[in-house]
Amino acid sequence: MARLGRTNLDVYKLGLGGIPLQKLSPAEAAAVIQASIEGGINFAETAEGYGDSEEKLSLALKGRRDSFVIATKSPKRSGVEMARVIDQSLARLQTDYIDIYQVHYPTTEESLRQVMAPGGALEALKAARASGKIRFIGISGHRPNLLVKALKTGEFDTVQVPINAGHCEARDELLPLAQAMDIGIIAMKPVAGGTLDTPSLGIRFCLDSAADVVLVGMKSVAEVRENLETARSFTPLDPDEEEQLLAEVSQWGDNFCRRCEYCQPCPHDVPIPKILWISNFYKRDQGNDPWTVEEYASLKVTAAACEECGECEAKCPYELPIRDMLKEADRELRVSSGELAKRRIKKAVKKIIPLRRRPV
Repeated sequence: MARLGRTNLDVYKLGLGGIPLQKLSPAEAAAVIQASIEGGINFAETAEGYGDSEEKLSLALKGRRDSFVIATKSPKRSGVEMARVIDQSLARLQTDYIDIYQVHYPTTEESLRQVMAPGGALEALKAARASGKIRFIGISGHRPNLLVKALKTGEFDTVQVPINAGHCEARDELLPLAQAMDIGIIAMKPVAGGTLDTPSLGIRFCLDSAADVVLVGMKSVAEVRENLETARSFTPLDPDEEEQLLAEVSQWGDNFCRRCEYCQPCPHDVPIPKILWISNFYKRDQGNDPWTVEEYASLKVTAAACEECGECEAKCPYELPIRDMLKEADRELRVSSGELAKRRIKKAVKKIIPLRRRPV
């Protein structure tokens, strides 16, 4: 167990990320939550914008409210809106109080000023804390330099930030500042949104950082058990493992999608994270694995439907040139129906030939 900064909350080193829960059935989500609790996890983080994740996490609180820590968050900037979503989160979580409510996703200094200004979100959070609706105020974001400015105000008890082999900026100033101010550190994206081929390396990399708790989004009981075993048997990466991890990260380039899905929904229904994920595998395999082209062809809406409105880029916390990335993905992955048929036939033939050559 670790002390989460000046909150004095004791949390297990691995926490449950709430994003994947919204895509699971109620039964699947209940199984993941139960397996997490049985494995020792006592911290979960979600958001008012993560579909029905808060409702599903209410299962974690039943009968164990005092021993389980819940954090949620909202990108609302005004006090009126923040007060409304705090009450909404309380109702969804079926609880009288929330342990940590976070200001979510400030992307510019202006958005941070809106939060801190009179009548802003911080004012509503302080009122909620005074009334007992929340216990602590945190901040979550993807831009360490902006989070540094937020922490220096002294208003936040916790900070949540990506920490992974491809996103290490927080180690330069943010994490040392948080430690000096006794602010709890919550790490997210340890496997870069599922980009890493070997999740255990990413989790161990993150566990070896200054983070008090490492959030991992898990979609199955098997993933829960595997990640818990990684945490229980934790050892720092050895030189060979570090080299393996860095070699994989070096293939991503400067622009890669972490699949946070903040770009969604697209007004033209383009599944941006899915397309960029397929494109990433295409590049890493140098186009040699036909599944990427076939998977792209199976999509109901492809990157060709992009109207370049730019809404996705305005919402992306990593400031990715998504419109250009989609164009490139479509050029790489789009093939004619005839070519796709040929590839499928070749794939089938490769499976048949070894069977015909077997000795009698």
